[in-house]
Amino acid sequence: MEKRSYIRLSISGALLLGFFLWSCNSTKKTFNSGVRKFKDGEYDLAIKDFQKAAEANYESKEANRFIAESYRLSNRFRESIPYFKKVLENDPENADARFQYAYALKTTGQYDEAKNYFSAVATTANAPEALKNRALREVEILKIMDRIARQNPGITVDNLPVNTAGSEFGPAILGQELIFSSSKKQKTYKNNGQPMLGIYKTGLSSDPMRMAAGNTALFSDAIYDTEANEGSPAFSPDGKTLVFARGNTGKKKGTTDVKLYLSRNVNGKWTEPRYIPVNDSLAWDGSPAFSRDGKTLYFASNRKGGFGGIDLYSTNMDASGRFSRPVNMGAAINTAGDEMFPYVSPENKLYFASDGHPGLGKLDLFVASRSQGVISVENMGIPFNSPQDDFALVYLDDESGFFSSNREGGKGDDDLYYFHVPETNVDQPDTTHKPEDPRFVDGKPKTISYFLAGTVLENVPDATVPLDSAFVKIMAEGDTSEIELARLATDTKGDFGTYQLEEGKSYDLLAGRRGFISKRLPFTMEGKTIPFIFLDKLHTDTTYRVTIKLDRLELNKTFTLENIYYDLDKFDIRADAAPELDKLVQLLKDNPTMVIELSSHTDTRGSDAYNMTLSQKRAESVVNYLTLKGIDAERMEAKGYGERNLIIQNAKTEEEHQQNRRTEFTILSY
Repeated sequence: MEKRSYIRLSISGALLLGFFLWSCNSTKKTFNSGVRKFKDGEYDLAIKDFQKAAEANYESKEANRFIAESYRLSNRFRESIPYFKKVLENDPENADARFQYAYALKTTGQYDEAKNYFSAVATTANAPEALKNRALREVEILKIMDRIARQNPGITVDNLPVNTAGSEFGPAILGQELIFSSSKKQKTYKNNGQPMLGIYKTGLSSDPMRMAAGNTALFSDAIYDTEANEGSPAFSPDGKTLVFARGNTGKKKGTTDVKLYLSRNVNGKWTEPRYIPVNDSLAWDGSPAFSRDGKTLYFASNRKGGFGGIDLYSTNMDASGRFSRPVNMGAAINTAGDEMFPYVSPENKLYFASDGHPGLGKLDLFVASRSQGVISVENMGIPFNSPQDDFALVYLDDESGFFSSNREGGKGDDDLYYFHVPETNVDQPDTTHKPEDPRFVDGKPKTISYFLAGTVLENVPDATVPLDSAFVKIMAEGDTSEIELARLATDTKGDFGTYQLEEGKSYDLLAGRRGFISKRLPFTMEGKTIPFIFLDKLHTDTTYRVTIKLDRLELNKTFTLENIYYDLDKFDIRADAAPELDKLVQLLKDNPTMVIELSSHTDTRGSDAYNMTLSQKRAESVVNYLTLKGIDAERMEAKGYGERNLIIQNAKTEEEHQQNRRTEFTILSY
């Protein structure tokens, strides 16, 4: 009996152990499934997997971080707040989580708490400098929130009856119809869990607030793809050309497959949409708008070469439908954040949405105007803007129109809103106060001057060694060659300056001193223009400071070239290595007497003889690349070391092997 009981207990214990192991393995699979979905941009599905993992207490710290990021990246900042809070409870010095938590708090109007967290980011020791600068800017924005959140006089905003529990946004007016984007398709978008977007229409009455709630219809059978999101319709002034955005088909991971399409109205029917050539195959392209004469198309894109996020671009369109090369609309409009949903009013004012200009939270509505050749951007204030997303404004007439917002109190995610000037009682005086124009002080235009100054130091670990008598050349690209704009010298503290800068312009700083390797540092004014709303005085001077560290010019001194990696058993230059090698090209041009050895190293896989041959070929491929870029071959010597000088002994992972497959240069003479 005792033996049988023991056997039963053993079997029971084995079953429990087996169940436990199965459960752990299942939870691990769920977590890994969430990671895959997160990487593919399927954030709504990823959240469900990570929540299951967190409930099972499997990798709960990482699961909470992924959930927070999934909500943030699918534009659900309010939902991300409790998860970012959990991340910070486990890792209070996580600078990125601090910043995103602060930003999420800002989008819900919790400005004081947000300012405290942004301030903490700015003083976090391990925070990247760019993140600190963003945090400091947010602190300054929150300090002047009273100016930004001013009440726009005489405007009433109403939620339209056509809104649903889903998403309605991107209004456009075509004749007596309101055309807009709405999430009504059967297929679900894996990014946010909502139905896919389509383009719909409803009739406009003299009072838009009397539009029937269910009186909407598909805009056109020709403009309908069951497998894609479609939205942001824009019509030419004659109503015969439509440009809209289509994408998120799942054929490409993420959102880079969102592109602009064009359709024409021929004999009352819209033609099959065609992909237009202004699109960039590697970028997100959307939110189009026409100029009042129909000859210019404005749109938003995060293509390479912009100011940081999504920027506004313009392209000209001729009568035959051909487009010119798109042009970035410049630093006065675009910022390091996102600029989207442009619209040109009947008065030729440019309206757009931005989270880069000083605003109340996420996207705010702004209007750009030009005075004496200077473009200024003004926040439209309350009630147009809220701590949430406010965007896609269009005018119906001089005193009314529509825009989109996901603000508190709506019916769904994004809703359509009607803004208008309410009827006033003629017996009562108008007591509304028009806010001061941020471009002026006492009626006089504000001005600002920008300057550059800095310090030159010797590159010594854990020490500050200023270099006097160093030179700093300030260079700019000319039409055919580089132009030297100024030459400054350092004092005994290593300081140099000042040089007056131009808004929106980019420079190269070339610093040097006898016995040191000359070094370049790029500096751009793009995205550094200070909005007028920050300026209190009639004239303001502001100085940007930089630090340049120079290495001593010593024989046999070796430098590792970062990111010059090779694929296993190959010696050709990878595309990701070219930018780093181009820096070496510039270094050799700036130090024309320097002769170097280019050395290449392999990992331990393969025989010693094979690796020696492979590393020699790799070193020679670098020399060949530099020669093609204009460096005299006699200034370079290629040498392969095989696996003799490993950085990581007994490397196991591919990342560790890749660090051993490196390229270095050593100074042979100068």
